[in-house]
Amino acid sequence: MKRLTIGLFAHVDAGKTTFAEQLLYHTNSIRSRGRVDHKDAYLDSHDIERARGITVFADQAMMDYKGDRYYLIDTPGHVDFSPEMERAIQIIDYAIVIVSAVEGVQGHTETVWQLLRKHRIPTFFFINKTDRVGADAERTEEEIRRQLTDDACSITESFIGGIVGESLREAMAERDEGLLEAFLEGRDASDFWLQALQQMVQERRLFPCAQGSALQDRGILAFLDQLHLLTTASYDGAAPFGARIYKIRHDVNGVRLTFMKAMSGKLKVREQLGYESNGVSYDEKITRIFTFNGSKSQSSDHVEAGDLFAVVGLSAAEAGQGLGLIQDRVTYESEPALQSKVLFDDSLSIHEVLGTFRILHAEDPSLNVVWDEHLQEIHIRVMGLIQLEVLEQLVKERFGQVISFGQPEILYKETIQSAVTGYGHFEPLRHYAEVHLLLEPGVRGCGIQFTSTCHPDDLHYSYQNLVGTHLYEREHNGLLTGMPITDMKITLIKGAAHNEHTHGGDFREAAFRALRQGLEKANNLLLEPYYDFKIKVGIDEMGRVMSDIQRASGTFDPPQTQGAHAVITGRVPVSTFMNYSTEFASFTHGRGSIRCVFSGYDTCHNAEEVIQRIDYRKDADPLYTSSSIFCAKGAGYSVPWDEAEAKMHLL
Repeated sequence: MKRLTIGLFAHVDAGKTTFAEQLLYHTNSIRSRGRVDHKDAYLDSHDIERARGITVFADQAMMDYKGDRYYLIDTPGHVDFSPEMERAIQIIDYAIVIVSAVEGVQGHTETVWQLLRKHRIPTFFFINKTDRVGADAERTEEEIRRQLTDDACSITESFIGGIVGESLREAMAERDEGLLEAFLEGRDASDFWLQALQQMVQERRLFPCAQGSALQDRGILAFLDQLHLLTTASYDGAAPFGARIYKIRHDVNGVRLTFMKAMSGKLKVREQLGYESNGVSYDEKITRIFTFNGSKSQSSDHVEAGDLFAVVGLSAAEAGQGLGLIQDRVTYESEPALQSKVLFDDSLSIHEVLGTFRILHAEDPSLNVVWDEHLQEIHIRVMGLIQLEVLEQLVKERFGQVISFGQPEILYKETIQSAVTGYGHFEPLRHYAEVHLLLEPGVRGCGIQFTSTCHPDDLHYSYQNLVGTHLYEREHNGLLTGMPITDMKITLIKGAAHNEHTHGGDFREAAFRALRQGLEKANNLLLEPYYDFKIKVGIDEMGRVMSDIQRASGTFDPPQTQGAHAVITGRVPVSTFMNYSTEFASFTHGRGSIRCVFSGYDTCHNAEEVIQRIDYRKDADPLYTSSSIFCAKGAGYSVPWDEAEAKMHLL
């Protein structure tokens, strides 16, 4: 029995969830087919999803077909829930991208395709809604070839019953010299061509494209058979156990469920799993194993390579983390560009609400919940307004807490433009640590990178590693706006400890002060988030769009014309463009398309205005100080940053 994980992806309203219902029905996984508009879809089992008619959570179902097991993951189609979708991509074997035959390739379709291409996921296309007025499957297939990949090949009529038709063989031969020779020789062994097609799909040299109507159940069963014949599995059940965590959830009793995919070997109940989280090592026992089918769970005593399942017993493991044979941790591209304050009345304890959001942060790390102890405020990061609305409803339903959110604001970041050395000293009575850090600008998007050139004779490796651990344990505020610093290389060049009085926390204090002291001397730079955009519009409206982009402080490449349409690509600040889609839809009467994808941070276009508006008081932030602490006459005393360097013990 092969075990495969299939991910379903689409733009909103392309019919993805209805398509999933048909697959589950035809494999006898469900007895009746639900519908999104009837609010009874099997995989949209949450009240929030049924009320809104959209997929919010990447839920899974199992289906058995012709002796093989498939795990189906229905991913969110709305951009606000892109992090949920991206976490699912890390553990799928194949993807099915649903494209509407009416609307064609849309903004989120392209976003999904870029992620699948980056992670090298073999992909099938299904052109849906061919029964609808205005549907044009051939035009949509041509759009897929033009906008996504010219290696998309139709299999609706050229791959039936496991027989590769002549037109499909010809398409394969155009992409492989060995197959070209076989095609010209007239080789017609069906097994040969089937195996070659399987390999080309697996290697992403060809992307099968089928068509039909999920709502009318046309072409679904044929596609299911094609999917079964063209997918292969290569998991090693005899190897040591290895798995990838892809989400964290909590059940109705608050029990933490760690969802993962077994990449190799087997796992049994009561086995121990070792892992590391935030610099702390854990060795914990698996107390229960569950397999999930929609909202229903079933207890199991063991799982095998290829299985999707959840375990109870891991208290601190995180999404993206590898376990067992897999030791790396994946990083996610989807990054929120907005932040918002959590609002609630005095009837709720702030610690209650903070506990709630820490649970939600474990389930969705992109929220990046921040507790500002000085202001007694909770801040979260989000992709958009719909995510905030969903969170508000989710907190009320799951935790019984009525909360709301402040107006979302752009999440700015800060960096430096030239190298400086920061000095930090922490020596209250019976404590001692000194740290010298070289701060250098990093390339855009690199984040914070730490290294050390300090000799172990001067400072033991354990203390050097401790400095790095502390620098990574939290975000650090810049001086311009108090926003997180990023894109910086930090090098430990010198450090000192005391044989008796140094404790671990001393290096935390010294390192933080050294970093802040360096920022005081640096040429600081404010960064803001940017979109890469792609806009398709009528020729008559092209001039207005280009004018709008320039007014929004964006840049664009020379427009590309396609018949009566123009395609404009470029880059623009999120702050000036985040609400443009509504205006765009109004003046194009819904006939244009716009795709905006977060493309990282760059120099803020109106830095002085932002700095003045935020009005950050760097000296009034109690958690971030650039002063150093020295000791004299049995007591510690504070030395301001601009005098501290002269008092350092290390030359």
